[in-house]
Amino acid sequence: MEKKKTALIVGMAKSGVSSAKLLYNAGYHVIINDLKHDIEGLEEALSGIEYENRLGIAPEALLEGVDLMVLSPVIPIFRPFVKTAIANGIEVIGEIELGYRYCNRGTRFVCIGGTNGKTTTTALTGEIFRANDELSREGHRTFVLGNIGIPITEHALETREGDTVVAETASLQLESIVDFHANAAGLLNITEDHINRFGSMEAYIAAKMRMFENQTEDDIAVLNADDPIVASAKTRAKKLFFSRLHEVENGAFVRDGMIVFRRGCIEVEVIPADELGIIGGHNLENALCAVCLSLGMGVHVEALRKALREFKGVEHRIEFTRILDGVTYYNDSKGTNPESTIKAIEAMKYPTILLLGAGNYDKQSDYRPVFRAAAGKVKAVVVNGSNTEAIMKAAVDEGFTEIVAVGEDFREMIMTAKSLAAPGDAVLLSPACASWGMFNDYEERGRIFKDIVNSL
Repeated sequence: MEKKKTALIVGMAKSGVSSAKLLYNAGYHVIINDLKHDIEGLEEALSGIEYENRLGIAPEALLEGVDLMVLSPVIPIFRPFVKTAIANGIEVIGEIELGYRYCNRGTRFVCIGGTNGKTTTTALTGEIFRANDELSREGHRTFVLGNIGIPITEHALETREGDTVVAETASLQLESIVDFHANAAGLLNITEDHINRFGSMEAYIAAKMRMFENQTEDDIAVLNADDPIVASAKTRAKKLFFSRLHEVENGAFVRDGMIVFRRGCIEVEVIPADELGIIGGHNLENALCAVCLSLGMGVHVEALRKALREFKGVEHRIEFTRILDGVTYYNDSKGTNPESTIKAIEAMKYPTILLLGAGNYDKQSDYRPVFRAAAGKVKAVVVNGSNTEAIMKAAVDEGFTEIVAVGEDFREMIMTAKSLAAPGDAVLLSPACASWGMFNDYEERGRIFKDIVNSL
């Protein structure tokens, strides 16, 4: 009998759990590993499969006999133990590469990347393709997976020929791809983020651009014409551009208030921009990208129109939470970098109390642009977490004085904002920082924010 291959899963969050299940079902002996000695709920999450529990052990001590290592996206591929594994002949990949390999080869991959707007655009594009599945009645299905919160490995074995995977792809995931191939890839924007991880802006951009790496002349690349870095992306695929500022030769734009898609000499009027179900200039850009991805891949225009009108956004992204005493509360916990928070500020229609920080992880971000955007729109800022000092300094540099630092208690932070708000104001949680260290992820941070606000 042929000896089972052994897979070492390093990092046991969502992607690690799904990878372990997939590899067990594929016939591997599975070893699970994490720096933590104990992870709440992990045993229940892995029920039904056999595995070797090696939590709390340095991964470099577990390499003997390993054929495949699957890394959590938060673990850099340049870590010493990874280099040792590769030197020992162990293949090292990430979860999206693993999921891609086990999807049916007739599955189409439609991928969305960028610093900001990925989750909204992925969710919207997924709704468009699902509406198209219903309209076409050919029995195809659309899976919305990736960095949006559901690992590709969770549904890879369910895919069939003609299905579509709409995947949010983050730079931390793209870092370890080998064969991962996007039939259509949309890049929204690139601004400074994760510099602590990649070491330089150039390395961060290079990781983002890997989504185009394995494309061919038969594929589609959708690029933001208003972002010089994105617009200059190199790919063998056919290019479509989108712009909310001017017309493009091939792609999507706005003319006289109407969203238009042009390819060659054919134009399609989609819907008036003011009929979109999502608000803000940044969301218009997200919708234009989704238009290009959808019509570029042959989606029926009626399915596109239906989804654009009906889609109301995603949880944790400028999400209306409650009106209390005349104050409107918004949960933008997905705002994990300054540029994302700036877009949330720009979308606010009321004087705003802004909650920044709410995390203990330093991405070495520059917070000064947030305070430049805050001028005239933000009445006051409440800040906590390990980035407080950097945020306070940025406020001083930009001459913003209405800022209050509080302790790490999240409820105290929200109550302080409540005390500063008057009827007609908004309270916006848009931290411009990662949640790690205080919360498991931005989703937990957002849920707790909503729970506290709804309990007031």
